[in-house]
Amino acid sequence: LPDVFGDSEAFDQWFNNQDADQDTVVQQLHRVLRPFLLRRVKSDVEKSLLPKKEINLYVGMSEMQIKWYRNIIEKDIDAVNGAGGKKESKTRLLNIVMQLRKCCNHPYLFDGAEPGPPYTTDEHLVYNAAKMTMLDKLLKKMQAQGSRVLIFSQMSRVLDILEDYSVMRGYQYCRIDGSTAHEDRIAAIDEYNKPESEKFLFLLTTRAGGLGINLTSADIVVLFDSDWNPQADLQAMDRAHRIGQTKQVVVFRFVTEKAIEEKVLERAAQKLRLDQLVIQQGRTQQQAKQAASKDELLGMIQHGAENIFNDSKEGGAFSKDGELTETDFDDILRQGEEKTKQMNAKYEKLGLDDLQKFSTESASAYEWNGESFINRKKDIGINWINPAKRERKEQSYSMDKYYRNALMTGGPRPDPKPKVPRAPKQQAMHDYQFFDSRLGFLQDKETAWFRKENNLKAPLADGEEDTLEQRTADQELEQQAIDEAEPLTEKEQAEKEKLTNEGFGEWNKRDFQQFVNGSAKYGRNNYDTIALEVDSKDANEIKKYAKVFWKKYQQIQNWEKHIAAIEEGEQRQRRVVQQRDMLRRKMRMYRVPLQQLKLNYTVSTTNKKVYTEEEDRFLLVMLDKYGLDSEGLYEKIRDEIRESPLFRFDWFFLSRTPQELSRRCATLITTVTREFEGGPPAKENKRGAEDAEEEEEEEEKPAAKKGRSSTGTAKNKTVNGVKGTPNGTSRAASEDTTASGGAAKSRARGRKSGGK
Repeated sequence: LPDVFGDSEAFDQWFNNQDADQDTVVQQLHRVLRPFLLRRVKSDVEKSLLPKKEINLYVGMSEMQIKWYRNIIEKDIDAVNGAGGKKESKTRLLNIVMQLRKCCNHPYLFDGAEPGPPYTTDEHLVYNAAKMTMLDKLLKKMQAQGSRVLIFSQMSRVLDILEDYSVMRGYQYCRIDGSTAHEDRIAAIDEYNKPESEKFLFLLTTRAGGLGINLTSADIVVLFDSDWNPQADLQAMDRAHRIGQTKQVVVFRFVTEKAIEEKVLERAAQKLRLDQLVIQQGRTQQQAKQAASKDELLGMIQHGAENIFNDSKEGGAFSKDGELTETDFDDILRQGEEKTKQMNAKYEKLGLDDLQKFSTESASAYEWNGESFINRKKDIGINWINPAKRERKEQSYSMDKYYRNALMTGGPRPDPKPKVPRAPKQQAMHDYQFFDSRLGFLQDKETAWFRKENNLKAPLADGEEDTLEQRTADQELEQQAIDEAEPLTEKEQAEKEKLTNEGFGEWNKRDFQQFVNGSAKYGRNNYDTIALEVDSKDANEIKKYAKVFWKKYQQIQNWEKHIAAIEEGEQRQRRVVQQRDMLRRKMRMYRVPLQQLKLNYTVSTTNKKVYTEEEDRFLLVMLDKYGLDSEGLYEKIRDEIRESPLFRFDWFFLSRTPQELSRRCATLITTVTREFEGGPPAKENKRGAEDAEEEEEEEEKPAAKKGRSSTGTAKNKTVNGVKGTPNGTSRAASEDTTASGGAAKSRARGRKSGGK
């Protein structure tokens, strides 16, 4: 309206007067808007519409809720106590608030809270949450009086729990949440509103189901939890309280007493009162729209937390036996009406100035009794809420006990069946434990007598259908043995104990395998070193077991495999000892082996040779230094090559891997062994050595092509150097000699041409 409001500065000055009373500013705004704005409410339009009745029902918490509420606060006790400092993230506090609100609704919203698996739809859905106990009583009463109920919740997962509850109680229901398709929404509303509909409940989420829906066929509204924005709750109530409603609408709002939900409700009531005072959005309205500050969130979280820690047995609305009686239910209804009236009267008296200065009962987490403790925080410390006293629980690792506790669903337990006496404990007999076969006979006899004495039938063994006839025959034979069973005599009992002690019952499969591996690695008689391989046995136990093992090893299944592994390992040990002695003898033949040692290369080795004699001498010296059976031998040799100044510029030798060094060392050890054994080696050994040399040549070919001439001349020079030079030359020295020789020849040719 530019012709009416022509001067914006005058308009702003009129309503932006900081010195004026806020109520006066609102009254001026109302006078300006009255000619242009017509506001009508339902009570003015529809006189027959009865006013709705709101009742806040204050409930406590179940024992499970108290446990989870306390755990959530203890997890972030520093943030709850305000000890996080000024930089404490507000997001962290918002997350704590959300977890506490989930706990107030139902503890099954947390993973691991619901007993199971298997997960059952049972009474534990009701008695583990105080709101569900209250809802259960309320719905029974409402159904008896012929009412129909709308249930609103902020969380769709709460609707999942309510669905299970409705199925358990046999209530017909419809559901709408944010994921419901448009067609399904229309179908559910029509189904609920049609005449003579059997649908008793309508489950909705506050935000998704609170707008644009006509559900006047219901007269009871249950707000399972409150929204931060009171307008969302008002819209939810008005789904039933609208034109067309013929009954009085009663709204029950569930509030968890002495918990964070009380503070959420107070803040919502404050916003609602501000909205009643100011209908036009503007500067004043912005303060009503502000989100909760960090201190306000802290105050909400701390509300009731100390009671949770100090009195963990408090059950709120529950009686001592954990159930909500009819008397308790009527008392809660009466007290809820009184508290609702008191809260409404409290906020009706507050003006705009009071509401803008009022947030919660304690505006700051550091103010109490009118005194600010923010500056004394460092002196007195932060000790507002102490965690609950820790209780040490007995830890059991029994699988039977674990599954027995995991499968408890909380329902009534059936009468215990008469207990069958415990069967006699029998020794498990494995072949590697070397028990006498007589022990198995005595144990079978004792078990058969136990079954006969307790009237237990022989079980049918599991198996395929085509073996049923054979398994049935075996069952009949076993049953015949049970029918003819007799108890063990005292002599047989003593014999059984003696045979049990003679075996190796304390040896398991892992111990046996480690024994076999240790025997193959160190030899069958090295008990002390074998004991290093077997974790749980000492040398005396190894010796005792080894004596029986080598007498009775044929009793073990697949004993040939184990014996072959041990003998192969011992043969390998003997070969290593022999090679080590020959290498030591070779080293003793020279005063300085690194410079003087000579190798008698075979023709095949010489033709395929890519290592220099100096490199081979170094490898043999290192093998003698560390030993052929040393751990990580070839990694050590590789490190020695890289640290030695002899090969600083020998890129070929420096780039060899431990695997390549291993193959070259095997070839050199074979060469030394042939030298001392005398004569040609055995046929299979010669073939094996040639195969190793061929593998070595295949891997070294790329390096030889890159670093050496592949011509026949270069190969003959190498052979001549090996055979004619006593000490050999390094590759770098050979290259220097060749270069200097070439330069001399060119100078001679130059002098000759000059003379001419």
